[in-house]
Parts: sequence; C-alpha cells; structure tokens
Amino acid sequence: MSIPAHSISTALRDDIVSGVLARGTRLTEDVLARRYGVSRVPVREALRTLEAEGFVTTRRHAGAWVAEPTEVEAADLLELRSLVEPLAAARAARRRTEAHLKVLRGLVRLGQDRARRDQGDDLRSLGGWFHETLTQACASPGLIATLTQLRHKIAWMYVVETPPRPAEAWAELGAITDAVARGDAERARSLTALHAERSFSAHRLRTAVAVRTPQSAVNTKRARA
Repeated sequence: MSIPAHSISTALRDDIVSGVLARGTRLTEDVLARRYGVSRVPVREALRTLEAEGFVTTRRHAGAWVAEPTEVEAADLLELRSLVEPLAAARAARRRTEAHLKVLRGLVRLGQDRARRDQGDDLRSLGGWFHETLTQACASPGLIATLTQLRHKIAWMYVVETPPRPAEAWAELGAITDAVARGDAERARSLTALHAERSFSAHRLRTAVAVRTPQSAVNTKRARA
C-alpha cells in the first residue's frame, strides 16, 4: 500500500518538533525513505511541504536541512499567535456549535479541578485541547491551518511551563468560554488577547537537541490515521 506524502510530512514534522531530528540536521531523501519505509517521491514532496512551513531549509548544492530558527523568529511566532488567536475566538463566538461549547465547558471544569490539585502535566494537555477546540469552533479553514502551524512551531521552539497561578489561568479560559457561549465576539477577542499575553512568561526557549538515531525505520500507520 502506498503511503501519501502528507503522512510522511506529518511523521517528519513530528520528528523535527520532538527533537528526534535536531536543528541543523541534514535530511537526505535516501535515509528518510528508509526510515519511513517509502520511496523517495513522497519524501521529496514532504520536504517541499515542510520547507514552505519553515521547518526545513535547502542550501544550494547541499540539499535539505532541519531549519535553525533564531530567537527573534521564535519571539515573532508568539506575537503572531497573540494576534491570530483573538481573531479565531471572535469568530468562534459567532460560529460555535453546541458540541463545541460542551467540549469547552467540560475542559474548563477539568482544568479547574486539576489546577486545584496542582496536576501540572494534565493542565498542559487540557490547555492544548482547549485552544484546539476553540480554534476548530471558529469554522475558518484558513485560521485553523495558520494556528495549527503556529502551534507546531511554538512547540518546536519552546518548552511551555505550568503557569505560576494555574487557577487564574483557567478562570480566564472559563471567561473566554462564557463570552463565546453568549456570542460576545468582542469580549471573546479581548479576553483571549489578554490570556495570550499573560502566557508569554510560561514559554522557555528550547536548547539544541541531539539527534536520536534516526536511521531505524518507523511505523507511519499512525500518520495515515
């Protein structure tokens, strides 16, 4: 069974974001084809896709490499997210479904409960699910694609720590959910902008990560799912 290029893009992106393929690592089509168990054609397409997304760079006469973003580029991503997320929240206030609201409210309840219990790992996962659901609720393919790519790149460049006052952070997410439920687009926008700004302090730039034996083959079935 042939594996589509987008599945290879997903697998390769995951390896870059997780640090399996460190920044500055050379990416050769033959090695990647063996790693993912495919021909060179989908690998070549995946490299083009990830170059367009900023994860891969090509050097004249030297091939493809994992990109090495600067601190300024990393800071720009947080600022860009702080501009785009409020727009998505405002759209969500106008376009959300009852299913979206049910999930958002459930996540807020869980987040507030975990915050009281000081369960940091759970809070990070729940926060990611909350923002993903809020983004999906905006029902704008362009915004969804932009924010998804931003979150991949931010996860690549930053470690996100648990906020020093998690109960306050989840109270903010609860207020955003209330604004979305009422259809108050401007309040959803302003609250999301404030929450994004306050979250900046929880982001720490990652240090360079060593390559972790990328030669072995990997299972790309998960990427196809």
